[in-house]
Parts: sequence; structure tokens; C-alpha cells
Amino acid sequence: MPGLAFLGLAALLGLRAGTPLCLSRQLRMQGDYVLGGLFPLGSAEDADLSSRMQPTTTVCTRFSVLGLLWALAMKMAVEEINNATALLPGVQLGYDLFDTCSEPVVAMKHSLTFVAKAGSHTITAHCDYTQHQPRVLAVVGPHSSELALVTGKFFSFFLMPQVSYGASTDRLSNRELFPSFFRTVPSDRVQAVAIVELLQALSWNWVAAVGSDDEYGRQGLSLFSSLATSRGICIAHEGLVPRLGAGSQQLGAVAGVLQQVNRSSVQVVVLFSSARAAHTLFSYSIHGRLLPKVWVASEAWLTSDLVMTLPGMSQVGSVLGFLQQGAPMPEFSSYVRTCLALAADPTFCASLDAEPPGLEEHGVGLRCPQCDHITLENVSAGLLRHQTFTAYAAVYSVAQALHNTLLCNASGCPRREPVRPWQLLENMYNMSFRARGLALRFDTSGNVDMDYDLKLWVWRDLVPELRTVGTFSGRLQLWHSRMYWHTPGNKEPVSQCSRECEKGQVHRVKGLHSCCYDCVDCKAGSYLHSPDDLICTQCDQDQWSPDRSTRCFPRRPRFLAWGEPAMLVLLPLLGLALGLALVALGLFIQHRGSPLVQASGGLQACFGLVCLGLVCLSTVLFPGQPGPASCLAQQPLLHLPLTGCLSTLFLQAAEIFMQSELPPNWAGMLRGCLRGPRAWLAVLLAMLVEAALCAWYLVAFPPEVVIDWRALPTEALLHCRMHSWIGLGLVHAANASLAFLCFLGTFLVQSPPGHYSNAHGLTFAMLAYFITWTSFVPLFANVHVAYQPAVQMGAILLTALGILATFHLPKCYLLLWRPELNTPAFFLEGGPGNARGRGGSGGGEET
Repeated sequence: MPGLAFLGLAALLGLRAGTPLCLSRQLRMQGDYVLGGLFPLGSAEDADLSSRMQPTTTVCTRFSVLGLLWALAMKMAVEEINNATALLPGVQLGYDLFDTCSEPVVAMKHSLTFVAKAGSHTITAHCDYTQHQPRVLAVVGPHSSELALVTGKFFSFFLMPQVSYGASTDRLSNRELFPSFFRTVPSDRVQAVAIVELLQALSWNWVAAVGSDDEYGRQGLSLFSSLATSRGICIAHEGLVPRLGAGSQQLGAVAGVLQQVNRSSVQVVVLFSSARAAHTLFSYSIHGRLLPKVWVASEAWLTSDLVMTLPGMSQVGSVLGFLQQGAPMPEFSSYVRTCLALAADPTFCASLDAEPPGLEEHGVGLRCPQCDHITLENVSAGLLRHQTFTAYAAVYSVAQALHNTLLCNASGCPRREPVRPWQLLENMYNMSFRARGLALRFDTSGNVDMDYDLKLWVWRDLVPELRTVGTFSGRLQLWHSRMYWHTPGNKEPVSQCSRECEKGQVHRVKGLHSCCYDCVDCKAGSYLHSPDDLICTQCDQDQWSPDRSTRCFPRRPRFLAWGEPAMLVLLPLLGLALGLALVALGLFIQHRGSPLVQASGGLQACFGLVCLGLVCLSTVLFPGQPGPASCLAQQPLLHLPLTGCLSTLFLQAAEIFMQSELPPNWAGMLRGCLRGPRAWLAVLLAMLVEAALCAWYLVAFPPEVVIDWRALPTEALLHCRMHSWIGLGLVHAANASLAFLCFLGTFLVQSPPGHYSNAHGLTFAMLAYFITWTSFVPLFANVHVAYQPAVQMGAILLTALGILATFHLPKCYLLLWRPELNTPAFFLEGGPGNARGRGGSGGGEET
């Protein structure tokens, strides 16, 4: 007792002080027969093994408390057998335990070490390995199915017995592929049957099934899916979860599966997964705020610290799953603490240094460097949930086979010649053995029959406790009173497969069973023809239907009608623009001989106002039901009058430019070309060019009336379809050129004080033109086709109003309210614009 008290004190002081332990050196012990051990003491989760180009050393980064506890359980079993006389009297077992890093490449390296010749570190190729004596007689482990599938075939080549304490995939039951493989856990088939019975007992027939993208997950998912389908359970979604370090495309698939589950009515998710893949899945679900679900866990991750300690794990919902019962091991906790105490004792560690060196000197490296830096709290937390009986029982199965091979009895073991692995294997088939008083037996496939406990996570602190809420021993028993759910009021979750569909909904079958379906709304444009239909019937082209409809309705024709809200704005603009143009025209005709009208061009100005009025009237072609004639007439009847108006303004700008920029003698000679009959020839030429462009446009890209059945949900849109932006741009090019020349001829002209400036009015009129049509292009291209006629009308009317407001209306104001300024001195002094400010005599002579 004083010795144990001293050891306990040393553990408390040494571990908490951070003193390095010598625990890793306790993972090897000499003996008459040595057992190899493969345990997941760490993991290489940060190493990208897929991209490695050289067979270099793999570094284990993350430490696993559960892996260490499995290793210590094997160590305790060997020491118990050596200290007892029931199984192997006079025979000492040894062990050689290694860390697999949860990676096949690491497990294979240690497997090669195990089959090396005893007393050597090399493997020799022989034709016959009957007399080959390897370093170890049998191997305990590994834990995962993925690793066992690799090592199982390798050890089968040498017929070396291998007893796994956790690999449960059903594929390992194949005796042809794995003749030397055994395990102290049931096959996944038993666990899948238990899960299916659990779902049936709780009336959960609408579930999602997810597996890790490895042999364990794929095989378990396949077993569960086939059993669930045969029992009438419908699987809504299936998916595979990659391990940590997977590519973004694979992780995107994880997010896709979670989104499907989140959007559906599934309340139960069966997760057949390794601990690392489950960690990936729950990390995504927590980050993506997946709604709480019931998670039915496989044994591989139900007790994993990697998953249990994930931040936010308490928000994922309810977690329950099956765990092998095994036999109680009450003294295991004290044994672990004793091992830690010895590892913290300098005297004991010094004694280990005196032992013969192991494989560390020959490239294998330390078995578990992380084990020498653990804390007492780490192990204490793991001991609360440890499931180490299977590793303990695996040692006893090998010891029982060795007992039978050596012909041991109470007095000793008569057979003294060395035992080869294949000789031990002969005595393991269909062998019965006991561990902690529990009778176990290997069947013909190397499996044992073991009962399950149904465990439920109950959160009391940062880590959940495992509450037993049922058992499975061929039949399921549930204790409903002990169950606690994440739902409000602790109400048992409901995850039913199907419900009665409402009107306008069809059945969408899920999985392979017609009994399980979603009620899917018939989308707009389709309808439910018969209650027994499995798909919605599409409406005809000239019909429409709302969501969840049982019939179709005829489409109404849609076009820019005169009574639409947009027209309530455009019609007043049309009346305003046309009215202003007519008023200005009347005033100009009434005062046609006045200096103001003469300075504005006289009859040319009146012609320009008439053209501007026609531009306004062209907008009446856009509203109303379109027809072939109106579609063809829209652009010509807009652009020809607009060309007439702009050409008269161009003549004004040209005269202003000559007066301001050319010498007086040149200006006098050229002024006559801009007045009288020659000026009308320029207007006619401009209109002929525009007429030619419009004719080419109508021939090359003729607008046509089309009916668009898809543009609007309930109506058939009638509109004039434009075939080419380039053609429309060329039609605009002539007018844009005239406007640009007007702007160039007037925007820099300065007017002397006391004289009216035509230049400023023309400059702002052209600015209004460019701003309007420059804004029109992106607006017309991006607006819905139903509103394009209104956009064109708005652009036309704004162009007319811009020219009126900046060029004509100021003169109307002077005619009506400032008639005293309508004098030759104010308007005609020195000619239009009077940019050089010549004297009044010149202007009088000209008048």
C-alpha cells in the first residue's frame, strides 16, 4: 500500500508538472512468445499522403487516448496471463506494440517488422515459409477495417494469426481472402440488423444514410441500405463523407448531402463512418447550422474523443448507437494509473534503459512519442468511456490457442519445441475461450457473437455521458423512460416516410420503394391531371397554370396597352411635347418676318418644328397590339422626321461656325449656301441618306411580330422583335452624326454681351439628344422585353422635349413676354451668333 501511494503521488506530481514520461518504452516486453500489437495511438491527419513522392517517414500529430487505452488493455492482459498459471504455466508472453497512425502505409511498415525473422530486422524470400520463425507469433489489431483489409491479406500470406479488436466490416469474414483473420467484435452485419430493428421499433421509416468514403463506411452503408430496403424503410438521401484533408470537390459533396438533408423532412440520419470522417461531417453541419437531427451512430465514432469534443457538438441533436457489451473490467482504471505512475518514476525509467535496445535503433523510431507527454486529466476523461474489453479478449484468444498448441495443463506445457504461426492458426478455428468470465467462440468466419448495448448521448458537461437505453441480443429491447431527446418537451422525434398529398401535388418516389415518396408541387406551367399521376402534366404552349394547379388556363395576349400605368405617364408627355411644338410653330408662323424668327432660320425653323411634331406623333406606333405594318413603320417614321429637324439645326450651327471661326470674306461667300434653295437641298440630302439607311434596315433586318410564350408567366407577349443591334445603330448613325456636327460647331462659341446667342441653345439641345439616347441603349438592352416599347417612347419624347426646351421655348418666351427685344440689334447684329461683335451698321445693312 505505501508503494502504491507513492506511485500515485509521483503520477500526480510528475504528470501535472509536465515531466516527460517513459511510457513509450513500456510498449515492448521480451518473452518466450511475442505478440505484435497495432494500435491507433495517433493520427497523421495533417499529412497529405496522397501527394507524397518518396516513401518517407509519416509523422503522427494527433494523440488518441482511446488508442493508448487499447494498448494498455493488451499489456494488462499479457501481464495477467504471465502472472497466472491457468493458461500458460511456465511460459512467458511478450509484446511489441506500435502506432499505426490510422494510416495503412504506417501499419504496413510495422507489419513487415512483425514477419521479419526472429532476432533479425530483415525479411528473406523463401519458397517455403513452413519453418520460418518470425519475430512475433500473432498480431493483435489493427482497430479500423481499412487497415485490417490491408494487413489481413499480408498476414494471410504467412498464415500468421491476426485478431482485430475493432475491424467490423463484413468483407473480412471471407475465409478465402483472409484465412488467418479473427476478431473479437461482431461483423457489421449484426450492427446493421440492430440499427434496422431500432428504426422499426421507433417507427422511423424515412431516414438518410451516410457513410465514410472508406471500406468500413461503404460496406456498412451497403449492408444497412439492403437490410433497410427489405424491411420497408425508405432511404431519402445517401452520401459518402471524405476524411480530413480531402479535396474541395469532395467536401462540396458533403455540403450538398447536408443541404439535402436539411431541406427535406428527414429527422433521422444513420451515419456509418470512421471517427475522422464523422468529425469532417459534423464540422460542416455545425458551421452550416444544420437543423438538429437524430444521429444513429456506428460503433466506430460513437465513443470517439475526436467527435465528442468537437465544439458545438451538443447542438447537432440526439446521438445514439450500439456498443458491444463485453465484460466489466473494474481494475483497469487503477492499472492505467499505475502505468502512468511508473512512467513518471525516474528509478523505473532508468531500469528500462538497462534493457536490450529494441527496434528504435534500426529506423522504426519511438513507438509513441506523444505518450510521453500526456496528462493525467487526458487519461481520466478517456477512462470514463473506455471500451477496451475487445483488445483484452483478443490477447486471451491467442493465449488460449497457444495453450492448446503447447498441450498445456495444470502442471505445465509439455510441448517445448518452437511454435510457428501456422501451427497456432490451426488451433484457432472454431475455438472457444473465456475472458473475464465471458464465454466467447470464433465461428467459421472468425467472428464472435457478442451482445450490444444501445447508448444515448446525454450532455451534462462539455463531453456527453453514455446512457444505456436498450440492449440487442438477437432481439431489441428499448427502455423508453431513460431516453432523452433534443426536441421540445422531450417529445419522441417523428421521421415518417410519406403523407397524404394535397391537390396539385404528385408523388415523387424515393429510393427503390414506391411506398415512400415526397409530395411535390406541380410547378407553374404544369398541373395534376390525375391523383395517381407520378409526374405533372405540362400545359400547352398557349396555356398557363399556377403552382399546385389541377387545370390549365388560356394565356391572354400582352402588349403595351393604352391604359397601362406606363402610358399614364407617357401620354401626358406626348401631349406636352406635341402641344409645345404646335405652339412654337404657331408663334413662329405668326412672327415669321420678325428678327427673332429670321435669326432662327425662318421657314427652316418652321419646317424643323413640323418635323419635331411628327417625331412626337411617331410614338403612337408603339402602344397597342403590334402588327406587321406598325413594326415596319416604327423606325422610319421616327428617324426621317428627326433627320429633318436635326438638319435644320445643323444649318444654324454651320452658319454660326462660319461667322465665328472663318474670315469675314469667306463667311460672306459661304453664307449664301446656307440660305435659300441650297439650304433646302442640304435638308433633302440628309433625309434621302436617312431614308436609304431605313430602307436597308427594313430589307436586311426586317422587324417582325412574334409571340413569346415564356417571357411572362400567365400571358402571351406580343412584340416587335429586333434582329440586329448593328442595323439599328446604323439607322441612328446619320442623326447622331448631324447632332455631333451641331455640337462641334457651337459648344465653344462665345456671344457678346447684349446679343442673343443661338449657339448656346443649339449646344444644350444636342447635349439633351446625346444624354437621352446614350441612356437609352443600356436601359433598352436590360429592361424586360414587355417594357421595351415604353422605353423607346420615353426616349423619343425626351429628345423632343429637350430640343424644344433648350432651343425653341426660350424664343417663344421672348416673342410673348419680351417683344421689346425682338429687334435687329439684339438678334441680327452681325449675323447669327455675332461671335465677333461687329458694329451695328453692318447688321443694319444686312437686315
